Amino acid sequence: MPRPRVHDLDRVLDAAEELAVSAGPAAVTIRALSEATSVSNGALYHAFGSRAGLLGRAWVRAAESFLQLQRDVVEQALTGGDDAAGASAVEAVVVAALCPALFFDRKPTSTRFLLNVPRDELLRSGEVPDGVADQLRRLDTALGALFVRLSRSLWGRADRQSVAVIRDCVVELPTALLLHGDRTADPAARERLAAAVRAVLTIPPPTP
Repeated sequence: MPRPRVHDLDRVLDAAEELAVSAGPAAVTIRALSEATSVSNGALYHAFGSRAGLLGRAWVRAAESFLQLQRDVVEQALTGGDDAAGASAVEAVVVAALCPALFFDRKPTSTRFLLNVPRDELLRSGEVPDGVADQLRRLDTALGALFVRLSRSLWGRADRQSVAVIRDCVVELPTALLLHGDRTADPAARERLAAAVRAVLTIPPPTP
């Protein structure tokens, strides 16, 4: 059976995102996607291996798009501003923290898909193909590299304590102030998040 074209696969992944957001992850089945995209069941199984493989591929695609946007805005803040290096580094952490809101503005369905389909549940299911599971885990490495980049830019160090502060700013605060309660599109929530990140960064991490 011929492998579906890349365009067809992207169309299937788009449909998977839309179905997971509109009807819940359980509604994403091979049959439902075949009906939505006119790609045959057999072609979908050939391309993705299983429903879990399809969901995993969709998650990787959305997360990689988010991480690329996050890297881009961080680099722009670090290299494109006229402020002092320290101020630019603080703003780089702020834009990294606000990236879920920026991603929502550009790709609302992908944003909601990432929130509605927990990555850890995909991995715990044991049904995701090994290659896709490895891609899901490598996302942590990519995010960790961004934390190190920000930590070195701010404090010239990348030890556990300093990276933990960056993680609090880029992961924990956005989760609490934006993602919980679905406040991603709320301008006031974005302002509170930016203010909270700047406040946290006024206290340097402890000396290792």
